[in-house]
Amino acid sequence: MAAPQEIACEQPDAATLVIACGAIAHELVAVLKASQFGQIDIQCLPAEWHNTPHRIAPAVEQKISQAQGKYSRILVAYGDCGTGGRLDQVLEKYQIQRLPGDHCYSFFAGKKVFEAMTEAELGTFYLTDYLVDNFERLILEGLGISRHPELLDQYFSNYTRVMYLAQDDSRNNRQAQAVRAASSLGLPLQVHQTGLQAFEHAMSVIRISAV
Repeated sequence: MAAPQEIACEQPDAATLVIACGAIAHELVAVLKASQFGQIDIQCLPAEWHNTPHRIAPAVEQKISQAQGKYSRILVAYGDCGTGGRLDQVLEKYQIQRLPGDHCYSFFAGKKVFEAMTEAELGTFYLTDYLVDNFERLILEGLGISRHPELLDQYFSNYTRVMYLAQDDSRNNRQAQAVRAASSLGLPLQVHQTGLQAFEHAMSVIRISAV
């Protein structure tokens, strides 16, 4: 197993450790810098593990075990992320809070907005800034579609639209990238500007709950 790739804000005396998914590292750093979270260390696990979610819970537990006694507070910036409740079992064992919701789509859009989107059209494939930037590598190559185009129908035949939850679509021409991503799936694209407010609120909720 390859060693996890980490993004760390080096502060040896930090009071709080945030164990996070690498797919939200950019947004997490932006929110923490803009908010009054105090001294923070961030350790990110590979975003690619969303394609192999069985690896997430054991790796998070290993991080928690290594950090105990070194921090006054540990937070986890993950949803369930396909672990089937196994991540929650780990966090319950250590009495640690994680972000609310099953995945980052919920806390980027906000719970109520995301639930309304899901109710309006169940067959929605969601994109975030990270997925737009890494669509070919994570989706087309990661799921084997580039090598075996016949897999496209197997994975996406039940989807009816692509919803791009845009945190900052001004960077890297992301709107055009999202259009290409949706086109490669043969699906129409819709864009919803989320910014980072809902994500900042979610982080604040777990911070307060962990005090």
